[in-house]
Amino acid sequence: MIVDFFCPRWGSEHIPWDTFLPMVVQAGYRGIEWFPYGEECNIDEVTALLQKHGLQFTIVMTVLGEQADFAGYLQELKLRLVDLSQIGKNLGGPLCISAQTGREYFSPDQIDAILTCCLGVSRDTGIPIYQETHRNKWSYALHVMPEVLKRHPETMLTLDISHWFCVSESLLEDQQEAMKVAIGRARHLHARIGHTQGSQVADPSLPQYTDTVNAHLRVWDQWTAERKLAGIERLTITPEFGPTPYLVPTHTTKTAWEQQWDLNLWMKDLLNRRYNLFKHS
Repeated sequence: MIVDFFCPRWGSEHIPWDTFLPMVVQAGYRGIEWFPYGEECNIDEVTALLQKHGLQFTIVMTVLGEQADFAGYLQELKLRLVDLSQIGKNLGGPLCISAQTGREYFSPDQIDAILTCCLGVSRDTGIPIYQETHRNKWSYALHVMPEVLKRHPETMLTLDISHWFCVSESLLEDQQEAMKVAIGRARHLHARIGHTQGSQVADPSLPQYTDTVNAHLRVWDQWTAERKLAGIERLTITPEFGPTPYLVPTHTTKTAWEQQWDLNLWMKDLLNRRYNLFKHS
């Protein structure tokens, strides 16, 4: 089993694409993770550059702006998903779309409608659409997941547990059964280290975060082990340390962007050693 790592475009929107993508290649990433509507760019030119550099891509998305009502939200969600699924169609399209959907206060019926919509677009386009676990969305906390996933057996996840540690103000020690359910549905991973008071630690290499890092690694180890047993040959992970305000500046000699870039490289290199270079027996 091979783990492919994807570099987030998030935080690097100020860097020209013809500069950014060679950096991604040089750093050893397999591709990028990208929100095409998060910046002004020529999408066709970007996909041509991705092809030139031999890079794959995944997409993250959310519905931008405010809609008058839930019906308007659902309509906009479907339109955006259909549009995004067509990007890079000549290259096979995105490997997957990670969708941040709904809100934490949406009703069960509204959540059901959202997940049904996403599944329908995925079936029509052939592009996997995963629900990203995220604060402020329907998937804001671990304890809500088992019941929703039970109702929607085809719904799969982009698993970002950093949010759940923050929301619960714990390392989720008392929610391991729910975590097993979520792990079983995860198909893509966002690798950021969160903690009990925030969704991103200042620097995961610092000794005060050892217990928190290990709590994340236990979840990710279980996920990779389960996928390997299922016969999956390639997994995808995006190291996803974000820019300000996620980022807490800790260096006086580096820019915020340099610090974010280094945090994601640290995360990638740690997981590459753990899952690709060192093979567990």
